[in-house]
Order: sequence, then structure tokens, then C-alpha cells
Amino acid sequence: MSNHVLIRFPNVSSNVSVARVAAATFASFREFSISDIEEVKVAVSEAVSNAVLHAYPDSQGMIEVLLENRNDGIQITVKDFGKGIEDIDKARQPGFTTMPEHMGLGFTFMESFMDELHIESQPGSGTTVRMVKKA
Repeated sequence: MSNHVLIRFPNVSSNVSVARVAAATFASFREFSISDIEEVKVAVSEAVSNAVLHAYPDSQGMIEVLLENRNDGIQITVKDFGKGIEDIDKARQPGFTTMPEHMGLGFTFMESFMDELHIESQPGSGTTVRMVKKA
């Protein structure tokens, strides 16, 4: 069985750092450069921040981060069980935001820094963001 780590935490903003450090530590056991690990940290921060900010707008909920080894690198899955995304294509557009005080570049950063980005969402059922970084 390949190595994996699952962490589950409430949508509290301080937990973005927890997920970021966990992902960086997990990635450090593979053949990634320091620059690659920094990119993983940014992508995870963006994915978890999106869940913290958007998934549960007026309530508390849980976020899961699954870190998995793959033959060609690592896969990181960030999942929430919140309100979901109405229009994924629109949400992926650079600069699109439902919160004017934010830049709307989260998915753009994830896509730039990772080798693969897959987003699944169902309104009312949550969002799953799956990212792959190849070693």
C-alpha cells in the first residue's frame, strides 16, 4: 500500500497553515525541489482558503485534505461538504470572485503551480479539488 495522510479540520482560517505545512512535509519526502515544494504550498493554501471562505459562508463545517503518493509524484485532494460551486467554468476564470475584497486567482494559481487540476462540485453537496504534482 502506498503512503497517504488524511487530515480533517474545521473551516477555521488558521487551519490553512496547518494544511500548507502538512503538504510541504509530505512533498519533502519525494524528489521535489524547494521551488516545487513552495508551489505545492501555494496551491494547497489556495484550495483550503477557498473552502474556508466559500464552502460554509455562515456556519462551521469540515474540510478534508488527503495527501497521497503516486508513482509519478503526489496527489492532493481538498474536499469540503458545503454549498458547492454553481458554475465551475466561471469560477476558474482569472479574476472571478464572489467576494470583492479578494482577487479571484485561487484556481489560476492552483492550475499554474500543479501539473493537474480537477474540480468537482455539486451545489449543496460540496466541492472536491484534486491536484497532482509530478516529481
